[in-house]
Amino acid sequence: MKSLITAVLMLCLTAACRPANSATGDDNSKIHVGIVFDIGGKDDRSFNAAAWQGVKRAAQELPIVLRDVEPGDPTSVEPAIRAFAERGYNLIIGVGFAQTPEIEAVAKDYPRLDFAIVDGVSQLPNVASLIFKEHEGSYLVGMIAAMTSKSGVLGFVGGMDIPLIHKFAVGFEEGAKSVNPNVRVYPNYIGVTDAAWNDPVKGKELARTQIEKGADVLFAAAGNSGLGAFDAVEQYGKDGDGRPRRFVIGVDSNQNWVKPGFVLTSMVKRVDNAVFQIVEDRVEKRPVGGIHIYGLDNEGVGYAVDQNNKDLLPPAVLEAVEAAKRKIIAGQIKVTNAMEK
Repeated sequence: MKSLITAVLMLCLTAACRPANSATGDDNSKIHVGIVFDIGGKDDRSFNAAAWQGVKRAAQELPIVLRDVEPGDPTSVEPAIRAFAERGYNLIIGVGFAQTPEIEAVAKDYPRLDFAIVDGVSQLPNVASLIFKEHEGSYLVGMIAAMTSKSGVLGFVGGMDIPLIHKFAVGFEEGAKSVNPNVRVYPNYIGVTDAAWNDPVKGKELARTQIEKGADVLFAAAGNSGLGAFDAVEQYGKDGDGRPRRFVIGVDSNQNWVKPGFVLTSMVKRVDNAVFQIVEDRVEKRPVGGIHIYGLDNEGVGYAVDQNNKDLLPPAVLEAVEAAKRKIIAGQIKVTNAMEK
């Protein structure tokens, strides 16, 4: 069965597995980049979508040939990575910490090729580990949530119940409590398997449960599942003054546009910039391997303000958040990293 999956993936790659520019074909004068998304798919409008934006930008600005694969299930991940390696792709990117074992297994077999894993850590010299300080960005949106909340009750909808997502939850709660020590935060998680990233129905159920407990601002860090929380807050509509009764905070990509007016802000995680940078490093023949860390100090995380939400965030709120941001960068505020507990 594994051989069959590999054969199918090889056929897919040969036939053009969604090239960013079909005119590039398999030009051997260019760097070949392959990217394997996680189960949520590149259209999740969140984590995978950010990675997709990064490689698309690379395909537009750099001399590369780009192919991508969206595995239907976890068993298809390693065959997809291996198919790229067998064709001699110069840089192979895995999206999501869950792909770390598969990336490492193939990287060991192909030491002359370069690999990158988003959210995973590898000590192999030919693997780039792209790591983010999600807790820092989550602290800032936690502040925004607490300063906006009228009930003093917040919700957190997480994807998998794992330490990585606990970084978002803990940072969010610490930021909120820095504003209001009495604020209550109800955290819930979709599940404990990869399916947790792609279940918006469950996300909506959890969001509604939190709202029924009094939560009026929800932070959704659950990939495609988090879109259920967007639907939930929209269903509560607006008050007589036209202001939403409930708000949601997006994650990873700028999701302010998904439900305009109902999205308070988004905790942006610049996976797009990180992925673009690692592709550019490979094109410019700079060393790729090692741990690459992205936080507030290098704009690797942050929060989004645009035409969709600027009227929801008073100047006093933004001033307080920017002051906290400067203190975090200076080391005056220490945000707990749940993965280091």
